[in-house]
Amino acid sequence: MMQKVTIIKVGGAVVESPDTLNDFLNDFVKLEGAKILVHGGGRSATAMAERLQIETKMVEGRRVTDQNMLEIVTMVYGGLVNKNIVAKLQSKGLNALGLTGADMNIIQAHKREVKHIDYGFVGDVDAVNQKAILQLLTQDVTPIVAPLTHDKQGNLLNTNADTIAASLATALAKQCEVTLYYGFEKDGVLLDANDDHSVIHAITPKEFDALKEQGAIHSGMIPKLTNCFDAIAKGVKSVYIGHISNINCPQKGTNLCG
Repeated sequence: MMQKVTIIKVGGAVVESPDTLNDFLNDFVKLEGAKILVHGGGRSATAMAERLQIETKMVEGRRVTDQNMLEIVTMVYGGLVNKNIVAKLQSKGLNALGLTGADMNIIQAHKREVKHIDYGFVGDVDAVNQKAILQLLTQDVTPIVAPLTHDKQGNLLNTNADTIAASLATALAKQCEVTLYYGFEKDGVLLDANDDHSVIHAITPKEFDALKEQGAIHSGMIPKLTNCFDAIAKGVKSVYIGHISNINCPQKGTNLCG
């Protein structure tokens, strides 16, 4: 049985800057043991849609994915961004394999139910093929996972990368000691969004609820932290949020405590 697995999630701002991406991948290669990288790429998808004169629709910070946009995100996430990362990692001596949720049936999802908003071809995760992922990891293959899943009916679905990372972590936690790290441009979760030095170094669910009520934590950080605490509740040993340069010393960021 594999003992330890590290899952790193990085957003589009990292993968879309060549210098930042190169520095991050140098650190990623140095991570010891089995690891998985989950990436975003939203800005690249928006830029590609603009080039192709396809309108980008966002609701509450989330991308509405109609058929045209599904084709864009499939090309960009599963192709351009994913394979660029894989090629760079191969050049650094890491045996990486680019995947979507459809590959090896690693992540199955269903199309999000229409309530107040129809997000289109957006997926909510149903199942993770833990056996397939462990098979890759035990063969010293490093999965690089794009934010796309499938519904096992032949349809791809655009799926939140934070959710994919948390879903992978909780599935593997049944057999492994999993560390989940969300890397972005800040040093951690901030008490004051305008003060980069106001990092909250540890936060519990109770404190999270209080900070939400105060309005100190809001917008996109709320679903990110919700995913984190859900992962801890389902057996993930360690969850951190911090700067992408600190993936080898995650304690410098925010430690999510159960």
